[in-house]
Amino acid sequence: MAEGDNKSVNLMVCLCVQAQETAQLEEQLQCWREVILAGDQVLRWEKPWFPGALMGATTVLFLLIYYLDPSVLTGLSCTVMLLCLADYLVPTLAPRVFGSNKWTTEQQQRFHEICGNLVKTERRIVGWWKRLCTLKEEKPKMYFASVISSLLAVAWIGQQVHNLFLTYLIVSFLLLLPGLNQHGIITKYAGMAKREINKLMKQKEKKNE
Repeated sequence: MAEGDNKSVNLMVCLCVQAQETAQLEEQLQCWREVILAGDQVLRWEKPWFPGALMGATTVLFLLIYYLDPSVLTGLSCTVMLLCLADYLVPTLAPRVFGSNKWTTEQQQRFHEICGNLVKTERRIVGWWKRLCTLKEEKPKMYFASVISSLLAVAWIGQQVHNLFLTYLIVSFLLLLPGLNQHGIITKYAGMAKREINKLMKQKEKKNE
């Protein structure tokens, strides 16, 4: 009973901390809420043409980068400059463009869910990092082998594929991921792959018998 009570208390503490972090994030992103909701609609493919528009904009951006071929310093400076401009202009222009007086309860609920998901993602990343640090302390050989193997694989892939094209593929996948997940496409094909693997395993077992 004591162990069960401790687990319940820990769960309640975690939920309270997560709720506080979500509320803080909502307050920090208050000026961006209309833009965040619009981006969320695009990423979740609420209209059939959103995926095509998303990929088209991404492709045009990367073609522009390929054509201009900026140096690393120039690219970094332009990126930071655009972020600074967005940080200055969005809070001023967003209420005028979207109309802050049209903010509804449903929109607030969705904004709360988005902030909650961001907090959960952050906590997952921190949890993975802590597990990696724990692995380093408890099983240093396994940690060393895993990290070196992963980095070698990434280095080999980077050597085989053009870095800009590889970045384009990664960015495109990350942008399409919310929509793929929302429409159940990932679950569908993951289930198909799992069934095919199970069939192959069963056929292998039969041959061995």
